[in-house]
Amino acid sequence: MRTDLHIHTYFSDGVFSPERIVDTAIEVGLQAIAITDHDNVLAYDAAQKHINTYGLQNKIEVIRGIEVNTLYKNKEVHILGYFMDTQNKDFVELIKCQQQARIKQTKEILSLLAKKEGIRIRFEEIKKLVAEGGSIGRPHIAKAITNAGGTTTIMDAYAKYIHEDSPVYVQRKTVSPFDAVEIIYDAGGVPVIAHPHDLDIAESLIKELMNYGLRGIEAYHRKHSPACVEYFSTMAENLGLIVTGGSDFHTPNIMNGQIILGKNFIPDWVYEKLVEEKKRIDMA
Repeated sequence: MRTDLHIHTYFSDGVFSPERIVDTAIEVGLQAIAITDHDNVLAYDAAQKHINTYGLQNKIEVIRGIEVNTLYKNKEVHILGYFMDTQNKDFVELIKCQQQARIKQTKEILSLLAKKEGIRIRFEEIKKLVAEGGSIGRPHIAKAITNAGGTTTIMDAYAKYIHEDSPVYVQRKTVSPFDAVEIIYDAGGVPVIAHPHDLDIAESLIKELMNYGLRGIEAYHRKHSPACVEYFSTMAENLGLIVTGGSDFHTPNIMNGQIILGKNFIPDWVYEKLVEEKKRIDMA
């Protein structure tokens, strides 16, 4: 089954609505997708309503997913979750804490921008850049800085203000990857470490996370070379973990307008293994 298990919408830092994601996925021949917005699961219901309204059930399946932004030894570690019970008490509390941390970080950065750089941006202006209830993040702050005339481009905003060495940047106080994995697993979900190539401590961290319920590695990712895919696929096999993958789609390619949704090759069996793993967790 052609699938893409890592997709973002405008409920986090993507640009497409859940409805447009569904329609685009069908257009490019995908049969199953997972919407994995950062720290919220709001897009799923909108996508599913669109499918039901237009009778698309036989054309595509949407898996409920999430990408939790965590922090470990001052490094960002992203944990994907699939098939969770989103009404689970601890899972609900996880999302609540993550959203509060995002709001606190944003307000602190805006305060420093005003005091140290004379760039005045109201929090309400940031909120308008994301769908209602969605996850505010660094891309929205960078865009707001550019909109306010603080920089000429969003990339310039990142280079000048959105990094740890900037005097106006504040690191988000977020959960640990161990907490995220354990909560997703206890909520009946399949926890997977996202794009591990970004981590120089990937192997040791993955082994440690397995003690908390980690069940998979995202080996297929647009940033992963064929050698990288092979490396993490072999690691998953040796550790008894499943392999997942996705485009990590946020926006069409700015340079050529290309839709990259589903573009990177993900074997058909990836979907089957994910479903099998969910069944194993339910039976445990």
